[in-house]
Order: sequence, then C-alpha cells, then structure tokens
Amino acid sequence: MLPGRGRNGRATRRSRMLGTRTAWTAVGDGEFFCPGCGGDRNYQRLTGRRRFILLGLPVLPRGNTGPVVECAACRRHFGADVLDHPTTSRFSAMLRDAVHTVALAVLAAGGTRTRTSLSAAAGTVRAAGFEDCTEEQLDALVEALAADTGRVFGAPCGPGLAIELHEALDPLAPHLAPAGRESILLQGARIALADGPYTPAEREVLTTVGAALTITSDEVSRLLAAARTPS
Repeated sequence: MLPGRGRNGRATRRSRMLGTRTAWTAVGDGEFFCPGCGGDRNYQRLTGRRRFILLGLPVLPRGNTGPVVECAACRRHFGADVLDHPTTSRFSAMLRDAVHTVALAVLAAGGTRTRTSLSAAAGTVRAAGFEDCTEEQLDALVEALAADTGRVFGAPCGPGLAIELHEALDPLAPHLAPAGRESILLQGARIALADGPYTPAEREVLTTVGAALTITSDEVSRLLAAARTPS
C-alpha cells in the first residue's frame, strides 16, 4: 500500500482539511509554582478563541476557551486554579510567619517569666527563618501584644489571639502535609513545656493552633501528650 493511501493517511488528510484551531491572547503574567517543572517559573495567563478551519484556513468562530496558565519554561497549559498554590518563596515566608505567630501566642499564654521558654521560642523562630531573632525581641513583642490587647498572662486564648493564629495558619494548612502540620503544633508544644507542664492557657492556645491546622481534637491531644514524653 502506498504511503498516505491507508486509513491513517486518510485521517491525517482530513485533520489537515477540517478541524479547530485556538488563537491565544495573553491577558496577564507573573510567577507561579509549575507542577510540570516542579519549581517557581514565570507564566502567562491566556484566553483563547476557537475557530473551525477548512483547508487550513479559519472560517467559523467556535467560541472562547480558557483561561489557562502557560509555563514560560515547559510551555504546558494548566487550569487557572494552579495559581492558588503559593510559589516556593511565598510558601517559605508563610511557614516562617506561622511559626513566629505560634511562638508569640504560646509565650503570651504562658508569660515570659523564665528564660527557658524565651530561649526555646527564639531558637524555634530562628530555625524557621528569622535568623536574627533574639529573646529580647520576643519578650518586647509579647509585652507589646499584652499592652495592645489588655491581655493578662495566663488568661485563656482570647478572640484577638485566636484571630491572629487563624490568619497565619488557615492559608498555610491546605499546602502542608500532615507531618508538616503536626510539626508546627509540636514546636509550639515544646516552647510551652520548656518551663514546665502546660498551663490551661497554653493548652488552649495549642488547641486553637491544632484547629487552625485542621488537626482533629483527638490527634491534638495525642500530640500534646507525646510532646511531654522525652524521646
């Protein structure tokens, strides 16, 4: 059989004669986490107009398509919801801020009367990315927080503190694996335990942290109990 005379050849000729073509128009750009490349890349946000083609020429409109996100590196197209995933740099900043907020909340609940809790909190915050964080800075921030809210050390987790925790943790939780969510809770637990057993106020703060991280109450109780046991 001669080339192009079989069934596949006829299908190829038809596809060249009849079909649809999409003309893409860029409507925005930026940086995103590309699932195809596995890293931060530039992107273009595209909308398209589809046309019916005859003999390779566009003849009839077939409506709009998109929007889609095109990676500037791999050229793959993704749904617009891919932009909901933070970039690597944004994710790192969200994680750093979350740990900082949890540390302040635990200190605000238990007070800064002992250097052990401040030392544990400062070490945790430095490890999260605030490399210049000092015990004195945390102490001053906790005092300012108490003065601003009228908070009394050892009091339950009030609405203002709970809102701060949810604002820092709610956007982060969907992008963390279970182990990552547990790690943030356990870091707060170790700060609370640095100067002795949990106080009721510290436990309430940690329960709020667990809820914001979508950890079940039973799992929160298990993790807080596990943190008390030396490894």
